[in-house]
Amino acid sequence: MAVRFLLGLAAIFGVALSLTACHPQTVACPAGQRCLEYGNSGDPLTLDPDKATTVSDASIISEMIEGLTDSGPDGQPVPGIAQSWESSADGLTWTFHLRNAVWSDGVPVTADDFVYAYHRILDPKTASPYAYMLYVLKNGQEIAEKGKDPDSLGAKALDDRTLQLTLAHPAPYLLQITKHQTFFPVPAHVVRKLGDAWLLPGNYVADGPYKLESERLGDMVRLEKNPRYWNAKAVCFDRVDYYPTIDVESAERRVKRGELDLNNTFASNRIDFLRGAGGMKDYVHTHPYLATVYLTFNVSKVKVFQDVRVRQAISMSIDRDFLTHKLMRAGQTPTTSFVPPAIANYQAGAKPYWSGWSFPARQTEARRLLAAAGYGPKNHLKIDLLVSIGSDSLLIPQALQEDWKTVGIDITIRQEEGQLTFQSMQDRDFQMSIIAWIADFDDPKTFLDLLKTGTGAQNYGDYSNPAYDSLLNQADEEPDVRKRAALMSRAEQIILDDAAVAPIYNSVGRNLVSPDISGWVDNEANIHPVRYLCRRAAPPGASNQAR
Repeated sequence: MAVRFLLGLAAIFGVALSLTACHPQTVACPAGQRCLEYGNSGDPLTLDPDKATTVSDASIISEMIEGLTDSGPDGQPVPGIAQSWESSADGLTWTFHLRNAVWSDGVPVTADDFVYAYHRILDPKTASPYAYMLYVLKNGQEIAEKGKDPDSLGAKALDDRTLQLTLAHPAPYLLQITKHQTFFPVPAHVVRKLGDAWLLPGNYVADGPYKLESERLGDMVRLEKNPRYWNAKAVCFDRVDYYPTIDVESAERRVKRGELDLNNTFASNRIDFLRGAGGMKDYVHTHPYLATVYLTFNVSKVKVFQDVRVRQAISMSIDRDFLTHKLMRAGQTPTTSFVPPAIANYQAGAKPYWSGWSFPARQTEARRLLAAAGYGPKNHLKIDLLVSIGSDSLLIPQALQEDWKTVGIDITIRQEEGQLTFQSMQDRDFQMSIIAWIADFDDPKTFLDLLKTGTGAQNYGDYSNPAYDSLLNQADEEPDVRKRAALMSRAEQIILDDAAVAPIYNSVGRNLVSPDISGWVDNEANIHPVRYLCRRAAPPGASNQAR
């Protein structure tokens, strides 16, 4: 969510719920308090850290639950509930020393809360889409897939405030993933008692800077400052209201009117207007983002996509330069690679064989491949393209529809609301879809593991290649960072040769933030924890009461 974390976060492109014509109204801030009105791209699908997958989920959960490490203002790992740690010489055993923290109900946060959460995620009954991330722990995969004894997991509470993690292989990214929601604790004393009902307002127990006050679907999620948070004195805002803002142009106007302090996206093709005279130049924040927008093919259920020639033809006939430079225009960069070039611990360079060709040459090759697969002028390939409803998400499929028509592919665009899109992807009820993957942590593994056999729900096309899996397994066991990077680059080349996915562009972080808000730091993770934000002092003579 990387996570953002991404969120990281894993995120569907444009995931959100549609709203009615009437937008949720902001509520006056109580006298003497500071309140933040936060435009969030959609309603959270869940506030359960063990089941969350979208940016909308992670942006809220990460303010309520804190892990071993946390995201600093720049998105990089800083100490969280763990105040210190050390690792063994071989990098396989990590010992985390927990600070004297308590849950919002006053019960101490213990190492058992982490162990309990990890057991819960790996339990198939939980159906966690992110269970595969815990395979880095010794026996994690065997517990999830083969029913091995959960007590064999490489996560032990040595005492209430000492957690020991034993890894299945070296992980140079470990401190990155321990700030992802998959590695968060949950209040074991509450979840054991209430089950999923612990997620309800009044039951939700937090160890982070905020706690859940109320949640109204399609309207607002309200968080209130957690006075028992270990660093509560450094938290500025007393209340944070999250509003689902699928209508990004309406959200833009609400930010300009001062109804929202920020919105975590804006319509890409409005960048010139927003930066121009009469726009919102001081509000616009764009920056490189560890995210790739791509097409996924339902290989397991759609026979035509089992032909690599068809997948390659679809990918090579996309005019990526037009999409990024003429249509989107906010700094997105065209790509034919899956892993963003700026990611850490990598040797970028994997590309499909046609990557350097001109667009007309690619179109000619696409027609040849389609003809070899049995399609031509009198027998067009017909495909449904699943997209989520949203301003930006409609720009791309319409342009792609025209690109593919010129090579003999007829596309029917199937639009669904965000939750339905997400469900359709997980149920494999689609043929081809546009999605985005945002790095959950700053390492190529967050991208490449998506297409590994056994990843589960988030390997949406059910791609599988034993040679690819083998290279990633070798990379996991390789302690030399350069050799590890080379193995992963070879693995990426396999999925590009297979056209397992069709990368389209690397995204940019796009946020609208009121100049009244301080503490915002643009960063490649696009993570901006509310705990570091505040409202600037009002000019002399002006009212200094927050909304």
